[in-house]
Amino acid sequence: MKSFMERLIFPYLVYDENYSTLFPKRISVGLIYTFGVNEQKSEQTKWKESLKYNEFLVERFLGKAESLFVTDTYQFDDYSKYVATAFDAGEKLKRRKEVFPQDCKKAFELGKRLVQM
Repeated sequence: MKSFMERLIFPYLVYDENYSTLFPKRISVGLIYTFGVNEQKSEQTKWKESLKYNEFLVERFLGKAESLFVTDTYQFDDYSKYVATAFDAGEKLKRRKEVFPQDCKKAFELGKRLVQM
């Protein structure tokens, strides 16, 4: 992710005293992150804090940024085909059916907000 952000920002970076941007206009950007781990594990790893830096970069060089963190996502169509004993496949499927549609709605609402800015 870090390499992607660097490649996204670098062409617009000006090495002047303000490190200003050549990006032609301000845009709104949604950053959607999916995690295979649940919310609790996500908080323990501090991934969200490190990914917040991406918002800083986007806002500094491109425009308004907003992040959406989606946790405990479904990673495989068939968990029995993989060594994934850290997860309860039944619980993953249940969450995919019950919670993922809500996460998709949050992503849609994020998109609507960004378009309206």
